Amino acid sequence: MNFKYTEDQKRLRRELRNFAEEELSAVAADVDSRDETAWEVVELLANQGIFRYLVPKKYGGIGVDTLNLCIIREELARVCVQASDIFIMSELGGYPIVRFGNEEQKRKYLPPLAAGKMIGSYALTEPGAGSDVANIETTAALKDGFYILNGRKIFATNGGAAEVCTTYAKTDLSLGPKGISAFIIDGKNKQRGLTSRVMKTMGPGAEYEFVFENYHIPEENLLGEEGGGMRIALTSLDLCRTTVGAHAVGLAQAAYEEALRYSQQRKAFGKHLFEFQATQFKLADMITNITAARLLVYQAASMTQLGKEDKIIGRASMAKLFATETAQRVVDESLQIHGGMGVIRGSRMELLYRAVRLPRIYEGTSEIQRMTIARAISRGDIDGEW
Repeated sequence: MNFKYTEDQKRLRRELRNFAEEELSAVAADVDSRDETAWEVVELLANQGIFRYLVPKKYGGIGVDTLNLCIIREELARVCVQASDIFIMSELGGYPIVRFGNEEQKRKYLPPLAAGKMIGSYALTEPGAGSDVANIETTAALKDGFYILNGRKIFATNGGAAEVCTTYAKTDLSLGPKGISAFIIDGKNKQRGLTSRVMKTMGPGAEYEFVFENYHIPEENLLGEEGGGMRIALTSLDLCRTTVGAHAVGLAQAAYEEALRYSQQRKAFGKHLFEFQATQFKLADMITNITAARLLVYQAASMTQLGKEDKIIGRASMAKLFATETAQRVVDESLQIHGGMGVIRGSRMELLYRAVRLPRIYEGTSEIQRMTIARAISRGDIDGEW
Protein backbone atom coordinates (compact mmCIF):
# COMPACT_ATOMS: atom_id res chain seq x y z
CA MET A 1 0.00 0.00 0.00
CA ASN A 2 1.40 3.36 -1.00
CA PHE A 3 -0.83 6.34 -0.37
CA LYS A 4 0.66 9.79 -0.90
CA TYR A 5 -0.80 13.22 -1.55
CA THR A 6 -0.18 14.63 -4.99
CA GLU A 7 1.60 17.96 -5.26
CA ASP A 8 -1.76 19.63 -5.95
CA GLN A 9 -3.25 18.06 -2.83
CA LYS A 10 -0.26 19.15 -0.73
CA ARG A 11 -0.70 22.67 -2.05
CA LEU A 12 -4.43 22.59 -1.34
CA ARG A 13 -3.83 21.50 2.26
CA ARG A 14 -1.20 24.21 2.82
CA GLU A 15 -3.42 26.90 1.36
CA LEU A 16 -6.41 25.76 3.39
CA ARG A 17 -4.40 25.63 6.60
CA ASN A 18 -3.18 29.18 6.06
CA PHE A 19 -6.63 30.41 5.07
CA ALA A 20 -8.30 28.78 8.07
CA GLU A 21 -5.76 30.02 10.60
CA GLU A 22 -5.40 33.53 9.19
CA GLU A 23 -8.96 34.35 8.10
CA LEU A 24 -11.52 31.85 9.36
CA SER A 25 -10.14 31.82 12.89
CA ALA A 26 -10.99 35.50 13.25
CA VAL A 27 -14.73 34.82 12.97
CA ALA A 28 -14.97 31.14 14.01
CA ALA A 29 -15.88 31.60 17.68
CA ASP A 30 -18.62 34.06 16.81
CA VAL A 31 -20.23 32.18 13.90
CA ASP A 32 -20.02 28.81 15.61
CA SER A 33 -22.12 30.22 18.46
CA ARG A 34 -25.04 31.12 16.15
CA ASP A 35 -28.15 29.25 15.07
CA GLU A 36 -28.09 30.88 11.65
CA THR A 37 -26.13 30.70 8.42
CA ALA A 38 -22.95 32.75 8.67
CA TRP A 39 -22.82 34.81 5.47
CA GLU A 40 -19.38 36.16 6.31
CA VAL A 41 -18.14 32.57 6.16
CA VAL A 42 -19.87 32.04 2.82
CA GLU A 43 -18.10 35.14 1.51
CA LEU A 44 -14.72 34.01 2.81
CA LEU A 45 -15.11 30.56 1.24
CA ALA A 46 -16.25 32.09 -2.05
CA ASN A 47 -13.32 34.52 -2.16
CA GLN A 48 -10.96 31.62 -1.55
CA GLY A 49 -12.52 29.71 -4.44
CA ILE A 50 -13.41 26.75 -2.25
CA PHE A 51 -16.89 26.24 -3.70
CA ARG A 52 -15.30 25.54 -7.08
CA TYR A 53 -14.38 22.08 -5.79
CA LEU A 54 -18.09 21.18 -5.82
CA VAL A 55 -18.62 21.64 -9.55
CA PRO A 56 -17.13 20.20 -12.79
CA LYS A 57 -14.81 22.38 -14.85
CA LYS A 58 -17.40 22.74 -17.60
CA TYR A 59 -19.58 24.79 -15.26
CA GLY A 60 -16.93 26.97 -13.65
CA GLY A 61 -15.58 24.57 -11.06
CA ILE A 62 -12.39 22.61 -10.50
CA GLY A 63 -14.00 19.17 -10.52
CA VAL A 64 -15.57 16.94 -7.89
CA ASP A 65 -12.88 14.81 -6.25
CA THR A 66 -13.56 12.97 -2.98
CA LEU A 67 -9.98 13.34 -1.76
CA ASN A 68 -10.10 17.09 -2.23
CA LEU A 69 -13.47 17.28 -0.47
CA CYS A 70 -11.97 15.41 2.51
CA ILE A 71 -8.92 17.65 2.66
CA ILE A 72 -11.16 20.72 2.61
CA ARG A 73 -13.56 19.45 5.26
CA GLU A 74 -10.80 18.38 7.64
CA GLU A 75 -8.99 21.71 7.48
CA LEU A 76 -12.19 23.77 7.75
CA ALA A 77 -13.63 21.75 10.65
CA ARG A 78 -10.37 22.01 12.55
CA VAL A 79 -10.92 25.77 12.85
CA CYS A 80 -14.58 26.54 12.09
CA VAL A 81 -17.33 23.94 12.29
CA GLN A 82 -19.89 25.97 10.38
CA ALA A 83 -17.48 26.54 7.48
CA SER A 84 -17.21 22.78 6.96
CA ASP A 85 -20.98 22.34 7.20
CA ILE A 86 -21.79 25.18 4.78
CA PHE A 87 -19.33 23.78 2.28
CA ILE A 88 -20.60 20.22 2.30
CA MET A 89 -24.28 21.15 2.36
CA SER A 90 -23.71 23.02 -0.88
CA GLU A 91 -22.24 19.77 -2.17
CA LEU A 92 -25.23 17.75 -0.99
CA GLY A 93 -27.55 20.26 -2.63
CA GLY A 94 -25.53 20.48 -5.83
CA TYR A 95 -24.11 16.99 -6.39
CA PRO A 96 -27.49 15.49 -7.34
CA ILE A 97 -27.61 18.10 -10.11
CA VAL A 98 -24.03 17.31 -11.13
CA ARG A 99 -24.82 13.60 -11.44
CA PHE A 100 -28.47 13.51 -12.48
CA GLY A 101 -29.46 16.97 -13.66
CA ASN A 102 -30.21 17.77 -17.29
CA GLU A 103 -28.12 20.31 -19.18
CA GLU A 104 -30.53 23.16 -18.50
CA GLN A 105 -30.50 22.47 -14.75
CA LYS A 106 -26.72 22.24 -14.68
CA ARG A 107 -26.24 25.53 -16.52
CA LYS A 108 -28.74 27.27 -14.26
CA TYR A 109 -27.49 26.14 -10.86
CA LEU A 110 -23.89 24.92 -11.03
CA PRO A 111 -22.03 28.11 -12.07
CA PRO A 112 -23.57 30.16 -9.21
CA LEU A 113 -22.74 27.35 -6.77
CA ALA A 114 -19.13 27.29 -7.97
CA ALA A 115 -18.84 31.04 -7.54
CA GLY A 116 -20.41 31.02 -4.09
CA LYS A 117 -23.21 33.27 -5.29
CA MET A 118 -25.70 30.73 -3.95
CA ILE A 119 -25.40 27.99 -1.36
CA GLY A 120 -27.11 24.64 -1.32
CA SER A 121 -29.10 22.51 1.07
CA TYR A 122 -30.50 18.99 1.26
CA ALA A 123 -33.96 18.17 2.60
CA LEU A 124 -34.38 14.42 2.97
CA THR A 125 -34.90 13.61 6.65
CA GLU A 126 -38.40 13.60 8.16
CA PRO A 127 -39.59 13.11 11.75
CA GLY A 128 -40.41 9.47 10.95
CA ALA A 129 -37.73 8.83 8.36
CA GLY A 130 -34.08 9.34 9.19
CA SER A 131 -32.03 6.22 8.69
CA ASP A 132 -35.07 4.61 7.04
CA VAL A 133 -35.16 6.80 3.94
CA ALA A 134 -37.78 4.65 2.24
CA ASN A 135 -40.26 5.62 4.96
CA ILE A 136 -40.58 9.27 3.92
CA GLU A 137 -44.17 10.50 3.84
CA THR A 138 -43.89 13.73 1.85
CA THR A 139 -45.89 13.39 -1.37
CA ALA A 140 -45.73 15.06 -4.78
CA ALA A 141 -48.59 15.00 -7.30
CA LEU A 142 -48.25 16.32 -10.84
CA LYS A 143 -50.98 18.73 -11.91
CA ASP A 144 -51.05 21.40 -14.64
CA GLY A 145 -47.28 21.53 -15.07
CA PHE A 146 -46.45 21.58 -11.33
CA TYR A 147 -45.60 18.98 -8.70
CA ILE A 148 -47.65 19.78 -5.61
CA LEU A 149 -45.76 18.83 -2.44
CA ASN A 150 -47.25 18.11 0.96
CA GLY A 151 -45.23 16.98 3.95
CA ARG A 152 -42.52 17.93 6.39
CA LYS A 153 -38.73 17.86 6.35
CA ILE A 154 -36.33 18.42 9.24
CA PHE A 155 -32.57 19.01 9.66
CA ALA A 156 -32.16 20.84 6.35
CA THR A 157 -28.85 22.54 7.14
CA ASN A 158 -28.78 26.12 5.81
CA GLY A 159 -32.22 25.42 4.36
CA GLY A 160 -33.65 28.83 5.10
CA ALA A 161 -30.76 30.59 3.39
CA ALA A 162 -30.08 28.18 0.53
CA GLU A 163 -31.03 29.21 -2.98
CA VAL A 164 -30.91 25.66 -4.31
CA CYS A 165 -32.13 22.71 -2.29
CA THR A 166 -32.60 19.09 -3.29
CA THR A 167 -35.63 17.47 -1.68
CA TYR A 168 -37.44 14.15 -1.99
CA ALA A 169 -41.10 13.09 -2.09
CA LYS A 170 -43.18 10.10 -3.09
CA THR A 171 -44.83 10.45 -6.48
CA ASP A 172 -46.31 6.95 -6.29
CA LEU A 173 -47.23 5.63 -2.84
CA SER A 174 -47.86 2.12 -4.16
CA LEU A 175 -44.23 1.59 -5.20
CA GLY A 176 -42.54 2.17 -1.84
CA PRO A 177 -38.90 3.32 -2.29
CA LYS A 178 -39.28 3.02 -6.07
CA GLY A 179 -41.93 5.71 -5.90
CA ILE A 180 -39.57 8.36 -4.47
CA SER A 181 -38.59 11.24 -6.75
CA ALA A 182 -36.10 14.09 -6.36
CA PHE A 183 -36.82 17.78 -6.89
CA ILE A 184 -34.94 21.06 -6.98
CA ILE A 185 -36.32 23.82 -4.78
CA ASP A 186 -35.31 27.17 -6.26
CA GLY A 187 -34.80 29.60 -3.40
CA LYS A 188 -35.36 32.56 -5.66
CA ASN A 189 -38.87 31.36 -6.41
CA LYS A 190 -40.22 30.40 -3.01
CA GLN A 191 -43.99 30.52 -3.26
CA ARG A 192 -46.85 30.19 -0.83
CA GLY A 193 -47.06 26.77 0.65
CA LEU A 194 -43.52 26.49 2.00
CA THR A 195 -42.74 27.62 5.51
CA SER A 196 -39.47 27.16 7.33
CA ARG A 197 -38.22 27.65 10.84
CA VAL A 198 -34.90 27.28 12.63
CA MET A 199 -34.44 24.11 14.66
CA LYS A 200 -32.21 24.74 17.64
CA THR A 201 -29.82 21.81 18.05
CA MET A 202 -26.86 21.22 20.34
CA GLY A 203 -24.42 21.84 17.49
CA PRO A 204 -23.45 25.07 15.74
CA GLY A 205 -25.03 26.27 12.51
CA ALA A 206 -28.52 26.54 11.09
CA GLU A 207 -30.84 23.54 10.89
CA TYR A 208 -34.27 24.12 9.38
CA GLU A 209 -37.65 22.47 9.31
CA PHE A 210 -39.64 22.74 6.07
CA VAL A 211 -43.42 22.34 5.93
CA PHE A 212 -44.95 21.87 2.47
CA GLU A 213 -48.65 22.68 2.15
CA ASN A 214 -49.69 22.41 -1.49
CA TYR A 215 -46.28 23.79 -2.45
CA HIS A 216 -45.87 24.06 -6.22
CA ILE A 217 -42.60 23.03 -7.86
CA PRO A 218 -42.39 23.49 -11.67
CA GLU A 219 -42.34 20.22 -13.56
CA GLU A 220 -38.95 21.10 -15.06
CA ASN A 221 -37.49 21.00 -11.54
CA LEU A 222 -37.93 17.23 -11.35
CA LEU A 223 -34.42 15.84 -10.97
CA GLY A 224 -33.80 12.78 -13.08
CA GLU A 225 -36.84 10.59 -13.67
CA GLU A 226 -39.89 9.92 -11.53
CA GLY A 227 -39.11 7.07 -9.18
CA GLY A 228 -35.36 7.67 -9.36
CA GLY A 229 -35.12 9.61 -6.11
CA MET A 230 -33.86 6.77 -3.93
CA ARG A 231 -30.86 6.20 -6.18
CA ILE A 232 -30.14 9.93 -6.30
CA ALA A 233 -30.32 10.26 -2.51
CA LEU A 234 -28.09 7.27 -1.79
CA THR A 235 -25.53 8.20 -4.47
CA SER A 236 -25.20 11.67 -2.98
CA LEU A 237 -24.89 10.34 0.56
CA ASP A 238 -22.29 7.77 -0.52
CA LEU A 239 -20.09 10.56 -1.87
CA CYS A 240 -20.38 12.72 1.22
CA ARG A 241 -20.23 9.97 3.85
CA THR A 242 -16.45 9.72 3.65
CA THR A 243 -16.19 13.49 4.07
CA VAL A 244 -18.09 13.23 7.36
CA GLY A 245 -15.15 11.14 8.54
CA ALA A 246 -12.78 13.90 7.43
CA HIS A 247 -14.91 16.47 9.28
CA ALA A 248 -14.67 14.32 12.42
CA VAL A 249 -10.89 14.03 12.02
CA GLY A 250 -10.71 17.83 11.88
CA LEU A 251 -12.70 18.13 15.12
CA ALA A 252 -10.53 15.50 16.79
CA GLN A 253 -7.33 17.23 15.63
CA ALA A 254 -8.58 20.51 17.06
CA ALA A 255 -9.38 18.88 20.40
CA TYR A 256 -5.98 17.18 20.52
CA GLU A 257 -4.19 20.46 19.83
CA GLU A 258 -6.22 22.19 22.55
CA ALA A 259 -5.36 19.42 25.02
CA LEU A 260 -1.66 19.48 24.18
CA ARG A 261 -1.48 23.26 24.48
CA TYR A 262 -3.37 23.34 27.77
CA SER A 263 -1.37 20.48 29.29
CA GLN A 264 1.88 22.30 28.53
CA GLN A 265 0.64 25.51 30.17
CA ARG A 266 -1.46 24.39 33.14
CA LYS A 267 0.31 23.48 36.38
CA ALA A 268 -0.96 21.23 39.17
CA PHE A 269 0.95 20.03 42.20
CA GLY A 270 4.03 21.91 41.03
CA LYS A 271 4.22 20.34 37.57
CA HIS A 272 2.73 20.94 34.14
CA LEU A 273 -0.07 18.52 33.35
CA PHE A 274 1.98 17.21 30.43
CA GLU A 275 4.60 15.92 32.88
CA PHE A 276 2.13 13.45 34.40
CA GLN A 277 2.21 10.05 32.78
CA ALA A 278 -1.60 9.85 32.86
CA THR A 279 -1.79 12.91 30.62
CA GLN A 280 0.96 11.64 28.33
CA PHE A 281 -0.91 8.36 27.83
CA LYS A 282 -4.12 10.20 26.99
CA LEU A 283 -2.34 12.32 24.39
CA ALA A 284 -0.53 9.29 22.96
CA ASP A 285 -3.81 7.44 22.49
CA MET A 286 -5.46 10.53 21.03
CA ILE A 287 -2.90 11.18 18.30
CA THR A 288 -2.60 7.46 17.48
CA ASN A 289 -6.33 7.11 16.94
CA ILE A 290 -6.56 10.36 15.00
CA THR A 291 -3.82 9.15 12.66
CA ALA A 292 -5.57 5.81 12.17
CA ALA A 293 -8.88 7.55 11.47
CA ARG A 294 -7.27 9.91 8.97
CA LEU A 295 -5.66 7.00 7.10
CA LEU A 296 -8.97 5.12 6.95
CA VAL A 297 -10.79 8.22 5.65
CA TYR A 298 -8.25 8.96 2.93
CA GLN A 299 -8.00 5.30 1.96
CA ALA A 300 -11.76 5.27 1.35
CA ALA A 301 -11.58 8.56 -0.53
CA SER A 302 -8.74 7.36 -2.73
CA MET A 303 -10.62 4.26 -3.86
CA THR A 304 -12.72 6.29 -6.28
CA GLN A 305 -9.49 7.37 -7.98
CA LEU A 306 -8.38 3.74 -8.15
CA GLY A 307 -11.49 2.77 -10.11
CA LYS A 308 -13.07 0.88 -7.21
CA GLU A 309 -16.36 2.77 -6.96
CA ASP A 310 -18.24 -0.52 -6.52
CA LYS A 311 -16.31 -1.14 -3.29
CA ILE A 312 -16.64 2.35 -1.84
CA ILE A 313 -19.88 1.94 0.12
CA GLY A 314 -18.42 -0.38 2.75
CA ARG A 315 -15.16 1.55 2.98
CA ALA A 316 -16.98 4.87 3.31
CA SER A 317 -19.04 3.44 6.15
CA MET A 318 -15.90 2.13 7.86
CA ALA A 319 -14.29 5.56 7.56
CA LYS A 320 -17.31 7.42 8.91
CA LEU A 321 -17.88 4.95 11.74
CA PHE A 322 -14.30 4.85 13.00
CA ALA A 323 -13.57 8.55 12.54
CA THR A 324 -16.73 9.82 14.23
CA GLU A 325 -16.45 7.39 17.14
CA THR A 326 -12.77 8.27 17.50
CA ALA A 327 -13.52 11.99 17.46
CA GLN A 328 -16.08 11.54 20.24
CA ARG A 329 -13.50 9.81 22.44
CA VAL A 330 -10.74 12.30 21.64
CA VAL A 331 -12.89 15.32 22.41
CA ASP A 332 -14.05 13.71 25.66
CA GLU A 333 -10.47 13.02 26.74
CA SER A 334 -9.42 16.52 25.79
CA LEU A 335 -12.19 17.97 27.92
CA GLN A 336 -11.10 15.72 30.79
CA ILE A 337 -7.59 17.18 30.57
CA HIS A 338 -9.09 20.69 30.65
CA GLY A 339 -11.13 19.82 33.73
CA GLY A 340 -13.62 22.47 34.80
CA MET A 341 -12.21 24.95 32.29
CA GLY A 342 -13.47 22.71 29.50
CA VAL A 343 -17.14 22.99 30.39
CA ILE A 344 -17.41 26.78 30.51
CA ARG A 345 -20.13 27.81 28.12
CA GLY A 346 -18.69 29.53 25.06
CA SER A 347 -15.25 27.97 25.46
CA ARG A 348 -13.56 26.16 22.58
CA MET A 349 -13.83 22.79 24.30
CA GLU A 350 -17.51 23.25 25.11
CA LEU A 351 -18.17 23.99 21.43
CA LEU A 352 -16.20 20.94 20.28
CA TYR A 353 -18.01 18.74 22.78
CA ARG A 354 -21.38 19.80 21.35
CA ALA A 355 -20.24 19.71 17.73
CA VAL A 356 -18.69 16.24 17.81
CA ARG A 357 -21.89 14.47 18.80
CA LEU A 358 -23.89 15.15 15.63
CA PRO A 359 -21.63 13.42 13.05
CA ARG A 360 -22.32 10.06 14.72
CA ILE A 361 -25.96 10.52 13.72
CA TYR A 362 -26.29 12.36 10.41
CA GLU A 363 -25.75 10.68 7.04
CA GLY A 364 -26.33 7.35 8.73
CA THR A 365 -25.96 6.57 12.43
CA SER A 366 -23.09 4.43 13.68
CA GLU A 367 -25.51 1.53 13.85
CA ILE A 368 -26.47 1.98 10.20
CA GLN A 369 -22.78 2.12 9.24
CA ARG A 370 -22.22 -1.22 10.96
CA MET A 371 -25.15 -2.72 9.04
CA THR A 372 -23.71 -1.37 5.77
CA ILE A 373 -20.27 -2.76 6.58
CA ALA A 374 -21.78 -6.16 7.37
CA ARG A 375 -23.57 -6.19 4.01
CA ALA A 376 -20.30 -5.29 2.28
CA ILE A 377 -18.60 -8.20 4.06
CA SER A 378 -21.31 -10.59 2.87
CA ARG A 379 -20.81 -9.37 -0.73
CA GLY A 380 -17.06 -9.86 -0.46
CA ASP A 381 -16.38 -6.13 -0.92
CA ILE A 382 -14.32 -5.93 2.28
CA ASP A 383 -11.59 -8.47 2.96
CA GLY A 384 -8.96 -6.44 4.78
CA GLU A 385 -6.96 -5.69 1.63
CA TRP A 386 -6.37 -2.25 0.11
